[in-house]
Amino acid sequence: MRTILLLGVVAMALSTAACSRNKGTAFDGVIYKTKSQSARSNRKDFTATVQPVTAQSLTGALAAGRHEGIKHCLNYYGTSDIAWTVGPDTPPEQLRLNGTTLTVAGSCVE
Repeated sequence: MRTILLLGVVAMALSTAACSRNKGTAFDGVIYKTKSQSARSNRKDFTATVQPVTAQSLTGALAAGRHEGIKHCLNYYGTSDIAWTVGPDTPPEQLRLNGTTLTVAGSCVE
């Protein structure tokens, strides 16, 4: 009985730990890994990377990039307004694609 109880507690702990990991953001049925970066001296201007991107998942990848930019701006400025330099409204031929990684860039608007 004691062994069964101990195994149950261990199983619950492991399942809770697995839920807390960030596995990415899902758009259009694809899970994307996203990351935003900015200089410590200027959090307003940022870049965000999204992966993996394929020709079939470009719309979802752009949505994931927009989401990551909004998270960045909300975190540092409390606003979701962004002036995109390369972003969701950029024509596909002008996007920054490097292999399966999309890079978007913008500036948080205060």
